[in-house]
Amino acid sequence: MPRLLTILLLAFLAGCMAPDRIPYGSKAATAATIDGFDDIRIYADSNGTLPQARAWLPATKHKEINYLVLSGGGAGGAFSVGALKAWSDKGQRPEFDMVSGVSTGALMAPYAFLGPAYDGTLVDLYTSGIAQELVDVDFLPRGLLGASLLKQEPLRKLVERYLTHDILAKIAAEHRKGRRLLVLTSNLDSQRAVIWNMGAIAESNRPDALKLFQDIIIASASIPGLYPAVLIRARAGGQVFEEMHSDGGSASQILTIPEGWIADAEKGDWPEGPKFNMYILVNNALMPEFSTTTNNTFIVMARASSSLIKAQTRSALLATYAYAKKTGIRFRMASIDAQVSYDMTDPFNTNYMRAIYNLGYAKMASGTLWKDRPSFTDNLAATQPTPSR
Repeated sequence: MPRLLTILLLAFLAGCMAPDRIPYGSKAATAATIDGFDDIRIYADSNGTLPQARAWLPATKHKEINYLVLSGGGAGGAFSVGALKAWSDKGQRPEFDMVSGVSTGALMAPYAFLGPAYDGTLVDLYTSGIAQELVDVDFLPRGLLGASLLKQEPLRKLVERYLTHDILAKIAAEHRKGRRLLVLTSNLDSQRAVIWNMGAIAESNRPDALKLFQDIIIASASIPGLYPAVLIRARAGGQVFEEMHSDGGSASQILTIPEGWIADAEKGDWPEGPKFNMYILVNNALMPEFSTTTNNTFIVMARASSSLIKAQTRSALLATYAYAKKTGIRFRMASIDAQVSYDMTDPFNTNYMRAIYNLGYAKMASGTLWKDRPSFTDNLAATQPTPSR
């Protein structure tokens, strides 16, 4: 009985500490738009044929369309950075006609979109130790009962430092050429994944475009519970309210083909035209990773969450692969396929990030990175148990 009273008291206090929000309903949520911006977002589960979404597809005169997909994975994003840097160093990296990012993938997507000239920025972000600034604990009891365990300010300062007006202008210029940059967030109110056309936002030339661009990146990278969700001002008719957006990875760890299009795959084929190449970089391990799990509430929750993310990502890859086979899309994927020691109490450990970076670099440099079908196995013939994660 005392334990039950404690739980009820904590729930009551959490409710008391939560800030008030303007109430709105599901009809308003469905019709909501962002003031001053046209055609900058769609729900990933929206049904529709491809011709209706032409504005979202790349407009290219090339013989091939190259699509780079950057997944979630926190510090594991260093894997993609290593792969991209080695790709550039080999002189074989294409100019991507489309780039999508989720969570940590959203943080790196603008620079991957702008090309090898920004490899140095990505390497600095993911290997210099600057990422450790993101861990600014909001100590108990406020952290447990407030919006999140970690403060948002370090993440926001990092994004504002690196995503500037100059970067926005360059993304806008590439968007006008027909290239596309997409980022995924999760609308927590609607429980729906939202795809944002970041190039269209940049190209709008609105004075509030940079703030919206930064807010979307921060929202996509804000792991629920660890970082607070981001409130984005929206309008439906005469009603103004704030939507709550958080980690795109809550909906899907990868943004490949919108799920509404995959669900309607039988109603229409991919449009004829240039050959479509899809490169998926998964910043996480998809194979089973044995670890004797400590019987501790937070460790058990983290372990279960890790298993859920693996399963979610595998399912998304399998669905994408099936769609690619049907439509003739050339499928390539890579993921972290070696166990690297990781301490969840130190989520942005510099040594870990450098090791993962080196793994991505070495695999790309050696030509062993890409798989032409979903692969969820460990490359090592045998592995040793690792410390609890």
